[in-house]
Amino acid sequence: MDFISLILWPIKWVIELILVAFHSMWTFFGLDPNAGVTWVLSIVGLVIVVRAALIPIFVKQIKSQRRMLEVAPQLKKIQDKYKGKKDQFSREAMSRETMDLYKKTGTNPLSSCLPLLLQMPIFFGLFSVLNDAQHDKAGVGVFTQDLANSFANSEILGAPLKGTFIGAMNGEYPWQVMVIAATMIVLMTASQFITQLQIVSKNMSPETKASPMFRQQRILLYLLPLVFAFSGVAFPIGVMFYWLVSNFWTMGQQFVVIRNMPTPGSEAAKAREERLARKGKLVVEEKTEIESQEAKKTQRQQPVSKARAKKQGK
Repeated sequence: MDFISLILWPIKWVIELILVAFHSMWTFFGLDPNAGVTWVLSIVGLVIVVRAALIPIFVKQIKSQRRMLEVAPQLKKIQDKYKGKKDQFSREAMSRETMDLYKKTGTNPLSSCLPLLLQMPIFFGLFSVLNDAQHDKAGVGVFTQDLANSFANSEILGAPLKGTFIGAMNGEYPWQVMVIAATMIVLMTASQFITQLQIVSKNMSPETKASPMFRQQRILLYLLPLVFAFSGVAFPIGVMFYWLVSNFWTMGQQFVVIRNMPTPGSEAAKAREERLARKGKLVVEEKTEIESQEAKKTQRQQPVSKARAKKQGK
């Protein structure tokens, strides 16, 4: 067993356990155990379990992204301070001040990638499970030889779940594989684009849009969908089902977060304030009243002369 297989072994074991558990459940409810729809629903169940387990990490990611957006103007000041300075001392000073800013504000630019990084071993584990099933190999755990054959030979709309777009082009699989794979690639690309577009167009403050971070987000807006478009042709349909459902989960999750926890100063935040104002629940108005009361209490009083003080005492 090589090093990568050793790392993926426990991940594959858990993936197989979840798949078989959902497969047994759908079979118990009367679905054909060898039907493609049964295995697709099992993959959907796998997505729900995995993404639900990642919700705490996603919340942490949102908070980290929020802090990164808040420190973006300060980060730009540091970059402008050392702009054009390429000597070793300036680079070290810029790096030191940047790290001090991250430490002071509790931000980490890598934390926003954490959920994706945690999903990648699961994705590769699922790909390995399907690849083994394609070659009639049993899994490392509860995925027996019979289940592997059932998965590999199951079809949805005439397309086997083990089929790939490239394989169909080479005549290894029926033409239905190309149609379903192409449709899923388009949906995967569109869902990823919409997810990024929600962030760029609605959930960024004017200050952030003027920072280098916004340019990076704009690049990701067009780059990530291209990754799906070019890599999807090589993945089995079963893997793409996992990827597509996961993308839909991310898109819906991002919509809920932007609607209820928008970045201050963004268009989404203004829209939320308008909704709350129509319902009479705008927290900003209550905060303004409290601040005005505190301002009155802390207002500087003018000195009063003794004669005036006696007159007021009367």
